[in-house]
Amino acid sequence: MAGKTRIREFNYPEDYPQVRSLWENTQKGMHFGRSDVPAEIEKKMARDPDLFLVAEIDGELDGTVIGGFDGRRGMVYHLAIAASQRRNGIADQLMDELEHRLISKGCIRSYLLVHAHNAEARALYEKHHWVLLDDDVIYSKDLA
Repeated sequence: MAGKTRIREFNYPEDYPQVRSLWENTQKGMHFGRSDVPAEIEKKMARDPDLFLVAEIDGELDGTVIGGFDGRRGMVYHLAIAASQRRNGIADQLMDELEHRLISKGCIRSYLLVHAHNAEARALYEKHHWVLLDDDVIYSKDLA
């Protein structure tokens, strides 16, 4: 039987190899990209390290979520749970803690992106009262 889940802040660079492995091995909905390399993670850690959370069970990192806050709006990135630990409430714990931290910073609205075909993730977010914005169109542009 697994131990108790501990939600804590990501420690850079110590946690990076385990977190990267988790991201790279997530089967759907999470893609390892240019913003996930060490130099970009260092930028994140300089801005708001308290919004980069991991879930640890028996010394293993089994979940992660990254939040961002620009002083006006929040954003959620990279919620990923190890396949062996899914449906054990880890995603709920990570999201609850991240939302609490965003609220404590004065955030009144947050956004997240979900691939349209990822029904499992959509159900999780809807359970947490996230609302699908049907009329929005999302644009992206690589700046570098």
